Order: sequence, then C-alpha cells, then structure tokens
Amino acid sequence: MANILKQVVGIDVAQNELVVSLGRLNEELEKEVYAFRQFANKPSGFKALETWVTKHTDKQVATRYIMEATGVYHEKLAYYLSNQGHEICVVLPNKISNYMKSLDLKTVTDKTASQAICHFGIERKYEAWQQPKKIYRDLKQLTRERDQIIAERTVSKNQLHAEQAEAFPNENSILRLNQRIGLCNTQEKEIRIEIAGVIKQDKELAVRINNVVTAPGVGQLTVVIAIAETNGFDMVRNKKQLTGYSGLDVEEKESGTSVKKKPKISKKGNRHLRKAMHMPSLTAIRVDERFKAIYVRLVSKHGIKMKAAVAVQRRLLELIYTLWTTNKPYDKNHTHQTIENARAV
Repeated sequence: MANILKQVVGIDVAQNELVVSLGRLNEELEKEVYAFRQFANKPSGFKALETWVTKHTDKQVATRYIMEATGVYHEKLAYYLSNQGHEICVVLPNKISNYMKSLDLKTVTDKTASQAICHFGIERKYEAWQQPKKIYRDLKQLTRERDQIIAERTVSKNQLHAEQAEAFPNENSILRLNQRIGLCNTQEKEIRIEIAGVIKQDKELAVRINNVVTAPGVGQLTVVIAIAETNGFDMVRNKKQLTGYSGLDVEEKESGTSVKKKPKISKKGNRHLRKAMHMPSLTAIRVDERFKAIYVRLVSKHGIKMKAAVAVQRRLLELIYTLWTTNKPYDKNHTHQTIENARAV
C-alpha cells in the first residue's frame, strides 16, 4: 500500500448528531474516502468519535478534523478536539456549499455532505482553528444575548400596540406587556454595563475600540459585535475574507446570453455581523460625505436603495477592519484611500 500523506476527518454537524467520513491522500495522489459513521453531538459522542478515528487511521500521520461552522452546534466539538491536541479546521458554510457544487452531486444527504467536507479537507489548504480568546468569547455571549432581548422587546411592543388599538383592550394584558417590556429594558441595560466592564479589563482593547468608534456611524456596540464575532478579526486575513465571512459578498450567475441573474449578496456568512452593520451604515450615509457619495452614485446607477445601502455596509465593515488592524483613529482622506488601494490590488 502506498504511503499516506494526509488524513482527514470530515464532519457534518447537526444539532444532535455528527455525521463523519474518513479520507486520505497517498503518495500517488490518490484520494479515498473509506469509512463512515454517526455519533451523538455530546461529550460521550466526542470520545467515541476520537476512539473510532484513532482505530481507523495511521498513527504515524497527522489527522486533521474538518467541520463546517454550523451556528453554535459545532463549538463544543471544536473545543473538545482542540483541548485534546488535535488539529481542527472550521470552514465557512459558503466555502463548503461552493465546493459541493463543483462535485455535481445528484443527491445531497448528511452522508454526502460529510464526504464532501472530507474531500475538501484532502484537496484544499486551510488554516488551523484556534480557540477564541476568553474576552471575545464573553463579549460574543453578551452581545448575542442582548440581540435576543431586543428581539423579544420588539415583539412585546408590537403586541402592546395591537392590544391598545383594539376596540376593547384588556387592561391586564396591557399591564403584563408593559412589565415584559420593562424587564427587557432592565436586562438590556445590565448587559451594556457588563460589556463596559469586560472592556475595562483590557486597556489595549479599550484603546483599539476608541480608535474605531471615530469612524462615521460606528458606536461602541457595533465594534464590540464585530470583534466578538471575528475573535478580534483573527478569523480573517483580508477584506475579501471578511466580506465572505459576513455574507456581504456578491453572488453572480451569468452564462452566455440566456442565463443572467441579478447580483445579490450571498447571506451565507455570519448574520450577527451582517445585522450589526445595518443601522451604522444608514448613519454613515447621513453624516459622512464620502459614504453619502457612494450611496448616491449607486442609487443613480441602478435605482435600488437597499442594494446601495448594502454596498455601504460592506465598505463600513472594511473600514472597521482597517482601523482595528492599524490601531489608528479615522482619517477621512487617508482611510478611504487605503480601502480603495486594497480593492485595486
């Protein structure tokens, strides 16, 4: 048998189960997916997975675990494997879906998905996943909790409005809804205080955030969400990766003269990061001449305001990344020129 050059564990992660395929590449560059099994997505399943992989792989060759970033369901497994000293790669969903299209699969199941992830790991180069720093992990938990509370408060406010508009509103219902809204307000305020406390623990982090909030339309909470969802931008290496990770990258489909679909953002990235850019971009359009000029130019070109606003969101996210990595405050002329130069490369 030819010597093995690479061993990969492709894992399709669901809420309750892990669908796993084993693959390898030999010195003759032959690829093979040779084993398949399912495990529970819980600690006992993680141990069983590790035992099974050890049994079916060559101990002299490093084994890499490849998984798709599936909401939060992959995180416990990633932390477990990392703590055990294994090499892990967490791949963005849009990369896997694009790769699967190239395989021309007729049937897509959990098994074929894990096999595709396995093939991806055999063929492609990737960066090893690193555990997020505790401070970013704490900030992500707090900002996501706040987002849920805001959503609950919005629902309660809509219910209150509907109840008050009725011909015979129920006073007890109105009282309970007001109490619910008051509780959401209190908890949201508590989370903001907690976030401020976490930031104060790290003086360097506080300085960086203060530099970024000098950008038009960008507040502290926006910056905190951006760094929490990207582990201080350690998960991205350039602006192209950042827009792909956020799902603000543009998808186009054009073939010959018969197929030409309208370009649209993929939305296959981090929705929390994408959502955080919405309100700041509207503010930036209103208060900053550069962003306003971009918006007006795009609206005059195609007449679609939302499409132009998304373009500004993308630019603003790139600006946040630039200010964070350079650790300098916003300079109206220099910073925009830096972004333009990066786009031209």
